Amino acid sequence: MLRLSERFELVWASGWEDKANFYLPQLLGLPELPHVSFDVAAGSGGAHWKLAALEAYAGERAIAWIDDNFDASCYEWAERRGAPTLLVPTEPDLGLEEGHVDALTAWAISLH
Repeated sequence: MLRLSERFELVWASGWEDKANFYLPQLLGLPELPHVSFDVAAGSGGAHWKLAALEAYAGERAIAWIDDNFDASCYEWAERRGAPTLLVPTEPDLGLEEGHVDALTAWAISLH
């Protein structure tokens, strides 16, 4: 996973916000990372509550968003964005796998 930092700005987009750095770096072999702050409480049943904050953070830049809880509004948002947007769904019990890393790397290369 750390090799993604060669092509991406890694940022936590977790409902845990800054607390993600207390648990996830050790588990995933990552350094502490910046995080997106959300003005709304974490919702259940989808990641749509993250959209406004992710849009504000990314601005006009390309974004690859990895999440285990996308819903239809997330895909609609990605289609409407003017900048390249890749949604990478993961399974909650598996997380980011090597195949995801390969696909993300290939996507980043394709943008240049």
